[in-house]
Amino acid sequence: MLTKRLMTALVLGSALAVACDTRGLSYGDPNSVIAVMSPELWEDVSETVYGELEQTIVTVRDEKSFTVTYQEPYAEHWPNLRRFRQMLLVGTLSDPWIREALEASDEDITSPGLYRIRNVWSLDQAVTLVIGPEGGAATELEEQLPVIHATLDAEYRTYARSRMYLSGADSALADTLATDAGFSLLLPKVYVWIHRDSTFVFRNDNPDPSELIRQVGVTWRSPAPAELDVDDVLAWRADLATSNYTEPQEFVTEGMAVDTVTFGGHRAMEIRAQWRNPPDRGWPAGGPLMIRVVTCDSQDRTYLLDAWLYAPGHGKYEYMIQLETLLDTFECG
Repeated sequence: MLTKRLMTALVLGSALAVACDTRGLSYGDPNSVIAVMSPELWEDVSETVYGELEQTIVTVRDEKSFTVTYQEPYAEHWPNLRRFRQMLLVGTLSDPWIREALEASDEDITSPGLYRIRNVWSLDQAVTLVIGPEGGAATELEEQLPVIHATLDAEYRTYARSRMYLSGADSALADTLATDAGFSLLLPKVYVWIHRDSTFVFRNDNPDPSELIRQVGVTWRSPAPAELDVDDVLAWRADLATSNYTEPQEFVTEGMAVDTVTFGGHRAMEIRAQWRNPPDRGWPAGGPLMIRVVTCDSQDRTYLLDAWLYAPGHGKYEYMIQLETLLDTFECG
């Protein structure tokens, strides 16, 4: 069944097709995949496809990183759905939808396998072809699904990072922070910042803080504590939020994940969880957060990096990739 968003895209696509019979831009979200194969094959593999490609991430609830919509070849809406940005075509070299894609792209593919081709029916389009031997398309697809997901996810992360830096990277701010504060972050130019003593807050609430806020807080302790456990870190984060954030935040321990990550040569404790505002604020608000604690031995400092998101009614995967990218740019010493 087609979603409301897909139906809207189809209406727009039909209008474009009437207006102009040339290949135009693709449409659809970059994490929305149109899966095309025979109905019989789809019946056999649909659960496997959903399970592998619609993997969930934890934000304020489980959120699909990608959504998959099945399309029967040459059924209703085929002329428009084949113009979506992300396509997954499965079949054999004798299947007409596979032949059509190869002819439209001028690709010289003559053997089964996994292929990634571009701009087949529309510009800025990526088509994943899974070509199996006669009678063996299901096996070929199931074997390739982990690779397909990894490829889609890597490309989506590149897309999210590129969108984040559309305003340009604020290298001047990074240099200023390195000189005056002893650490740096490479932020987009749209971020505003304030600081007090050893605490810095960087915020992007464009276009409207009631709809979207991305914020990163950085503070440190010196001399570096000999050891910090999770409770110590959460208490430190609570102090940071209480003293420096415009609205109070409560930490949600349910679903909290603690890990050790390495980035930029640093080894850090990472905590992923949720925040919410207190009940007495009169309106519900909350979102995902990411905390990293990293020690810079050359400075005898331990840094707390706190990134959080407020995006009610929006998918949060793209924005969490952006916040993760910002934390990955952290340097000290």
